[in-house]
Amino acid sequence: MKLFRHGEAGAEKVGMVADDGSLRDASSLVDDVAPASFAALKDAKTHLLPIVSPDARIGACLADVPNFYCIGLNYRAHAIEAGMAFPETPIIFNKATSCLAGPNDMLSLPSAGLKADWEVELGVVMAREAYRVSVAEALGYVAGYCLVNDLSERISQLETGGQWVRGKSRPGFGPIGPYFVSADEVPDPQSLRLWLSLNGEMMQDSTTADMIFSVAEIISDMSNYMRLRAGDLISTGTPSGVGMGQSPQRWLRGGDVLALGIDGLGAQKMEVSCG
Repeated sequence: MKLFRHGEAGAEKVGMVADDGSLRDASSLVDDVAPASFAALKDAKTHLLPIVSPDARIGACLADVPNFYCIGLNYRAHAIEAGMAFPETPIIFNKATSCLAGPNDMLSLPSAGLKADWEVELGVVMAREAYRVSVAEALGYVAGYCLVNDLSERISQLETGGQWVRGKSRPGFGPIGPYFVSADEVPDPQSLRLWLSLNGEMMQDSTTADMIFSVAEIISDMSNYMRLRAGDLISTGTPSGVGMGQSPQRWLRGGDVLALGIDGLGAQKMEVSCG
């Protein structure tokens, strides 16, 4: 099942993708997109639901999340690109949940002097609480998956001290969606192609097979140190090809257009404005 949210920011309604690929309004059946929505919509007669206009704005696939976790340096080629050793355990940091944005919303940067960067990532949404779970059972705690762009501002992330969360949490720095896809549609999260282009030039093109720590290993490791909550979003790292890894380094600027996607999870497209 693929769910989405549509409408003006702050007034989005629930939608679902019908068997024929059409977008349907499911707001008469559930109030919002959440792990519990899958059960409520399981037997929905999608062909009877109203069609969503192709011109409708698509919002963040989740209105909010209890926690927005991220995993750093989790692709082998990205670690090599960064000139860093493979981590021995997952590197965990946060994004403020207030950075959530729609998949095609304008990305507004307050200054062209910022070192704003892109990162296409696989997002994992927890179905229920998880604490001290094994690798073997970890995927059983996953409700579904979504596409994430872990946008980053490298000056405040890396050059001013403190925690990475400073450079990860500006408004609009967490576009998610378009779809929240149920786990049964992603039987193997380690075999998905993910890609990102900048102004039509492919910058990132890899698969989740290049992850250092698999989705199951990430969940198991995290659950040994914290109680993961239902609805938590975990963004699982980015492959090589980020702006920081270019020579010379390339930062986002006004007029840029980012497009990105993951097999089966949909695609995003956003324009960048500065000032």
